[in-house]
Amino acid sequence: MNRKTIFSTVIATSIIALTACASATPIATTSNNTDNTTSPTSVSNTSPEVIAPTETSNPVSNETAPTATSNSTASMDPSLACSGGKTTASTTMELTEGPYYTPGSPERATLYEEGMAGIKLVITGYVFDTNCQPVANAWLDFWQANANGEYDNSGYTLRGHQFTDANGFYTLTTVVPGIYPGRTEHIHLKVQAPNGQIITSQLFFPGVAQNDSDGIFDESLLLPIQETSAELQAQFNFVVATP
Repeated sequence: MNRKTIFSTVIATSIIALTACASATPIATTSNNTDNTTSPTSVSNTSPEVIAPTETSNPVSNETAPTATSNSTASMDPSLACSGGKTTASTTMELTEGPYYTPGSPERATLYEEGMAGIKLVITGYVFDTNCQPVANAWLDFWQANANGEYDNSGYTLRGHQFTDANGFYTLTTVVPGIYPGRTEHIHLKVQAPNGQIITSQLFFPGVAQNDSDGIFDESLLLPIQETSAELQAQFNFVVATP
């Protein structure tokens, strides 16, 4: 073989080798790009972190917690006994029984009867002990004159007794009593903790001219009256001694 033939053979072999290398290089590059494009799919592992904020839904239940603390006493007039955070109180002032008390009244919280003359009145409140703890099953006995200032001394009209519930709560539905000579508007009552001492007293109405001339009237026993379209409403808390 002469030199020219050998040289041609070497050149041809080199060209074949270079062609093989060139075709192999793009394949390697493509496989690297494939790795790069698939790597973002590994970010799907962060998906649980995206839903993590939903775990903060627990504080929502904490936000509703204050509604659970809405005790029934929360709406009371802060001037009432054992309201507004008070932890002690003196027993309710005692006043004369008067001549018209009749024992053995029926058990009922509503003294008002349909068609009865006078302005309908609803009194609500609590019976507490001197440490401002509610007194369950406390006995309350109410009696009063009708809208004309007359007592029923032969029956039990506008007379009745009741007992507080487990929270010491009571409600009385009646009418505003009338005035008779020598007295102002008032409602008689007796209240007693179970096996405790009976307190006899009276409740009065604000803005009545006869309050000033009534020798029994006491300002601490005034009912805070609120007027609605259907009735008058008031709140009063009693404080009794417990055995």
